[in-house]
Amino acid sequence: MLGCIFCKIVQKQIPAKIVYEDDKVLAFEDAEPKAPVHILIVSKEHIPTVNDLNESHNEILGALFAAAKKIAAENKIAAKGYRLVMNTNAEAGQSVYHIHLHILGGRQMMWPPG
Repeated sequence: MLGCIFCKIVQKQIPAKIVYEDDKVLAFEDAEPKAPVHILIVSKEHIPTVNDLNESHNEILGALFAAAKKIAAENKIAAKGYRLVMNTNAEAGQSVYHIHLHILGGRQMMWPPG
């Protein structure tokens, strides 16, 4: 999608500290981390929000969560715990309209999140 910052990162037009990549997703460190480990996993296909998903996207959703599991293990946060967050639209805090999963860990998480 023209102008989408995550599409530009996927296409390697904008630099990012990439920590994982496969044929469906790309993961990189968040530029403004909210936890000691804060990694974003984005779909390589531009999908604006969760509301835009359909059954054809099931493999992408599986790939997002499979990547999260691998990344959590590699960052040694799997055993203690980590949070996965996917915001949808403005009131939930979505600021980039390209689906992405946040992995947050390395500290105690609070509930409710805010």
